[in-house]
Amino acid sequence: MKRIAVMTTGGDAPGMNAAIRAVVRTAISKGAGVFGVEHGFKGLLENRFVRMDSHSVSGIINRGGTMLQTMRCPEFHKKNVRKSAYHNIKNMKIDGLAVIGGDGSRRGAHIISKESGVPVVFIPGSIDNDVYGTDYTIGFDTAVNVGLGAIDKIRDTAASHERVFIVEVMGRERGFLALEIGLTGGAEIILIPEFKKEAEIGRICSVLKAGIEKGKDSSIIVMAEGVGLSNKFAERIEKRIGMEARYTVLGYIQRGGSPTAASRRLGLTFGYKAVKALLGQKRGESTMVGIQANTMVVHSLKNVIGKERKIDRQAYRMNEAFSI
Repeated sequence: MKRIAVMTTGGDAPGMNAAIRAVVRTAISKGAGVFGVEHGFKGLLENRFVRMDSHSVSGIINRGGTMLQTMRCPEFHKKNVRKSAYHNIKNMKIDGLAVIGGDGSRRGAHIISKESGVPVVFIPGSIDNDVYGTDYTIGFDTAVNVGLGAIDKIRDTAASHERVFIVEVMGRERGFLALEIGLTGGAEIILIPEFKKEAEIGRICSVLKAGIEKGKDSSIIVMAEGVGLSNKFAERIEKRIGMEARYTVLGYIQRGGSPTAASRRLGLTFGYKAVKALLGQKRGESTMVGIQANTMVVHSLKNVIGKERKIDRQAYRMNEAFSI
């Protein structure tokens, strides 16, 4: 391969810049030219290719977000629209494409390879950690640590004022982030979309009342946004148990900031492994890099696309035991 392009798509995640840096410098070390695609799939449609060299990625390893920028592109779902993207790829003489993003981006990467014949490698980058085929995604560790920092501070206030605090974290459809934050943050209750029945207000209040009877003067609830509105839960809890209940929505703060060492290392390793995989791919092939059981893996995208990563039920039950 003489020319490789790299792009970030979907939601940004801390550590994406580390992955971009790794892709660019690894490709250059192998004798390939590198182009960045600005604004993700939309950039493919608008021909937003920029030449990149080693200097282009200097000083970005510690920065959150993505230097290539990203935005949603619903029009990319239309096959007739995608043809212009393939035309631009061909005109730029791109021999291979590295796509960094979440599960939706993975589907897009697979379609590009399937329809255009351009070899594609997918690099999982998402704070949600919901991509099948890897134990961890770029940015997840950083988002968890942001959540933990918030809980540690909120706990001081909760204890001082004898309150229940609901900490709402990101996760519309999946609860990986909420589970990890809640478990490692010592939350009494974790509410996630996978166990929506357990978010019934009566059960929640029973758990909180049992804690009060045992002498607890405060409690922390970590709640994924997909479960419901944290302000409404706070109102209902306060009415039922007679203890002040407050809520905090962390929102997009979890996506920003400097990536942790773990997120940077994962981005660097994924980027390096992705280029090595891409250079050996044939026309129409699409792969994905990941890490499973502390070992780097490369999957054929056709073997992982459409599959769902399951929540760790044992970890969820483990937290119930810890919260007594």
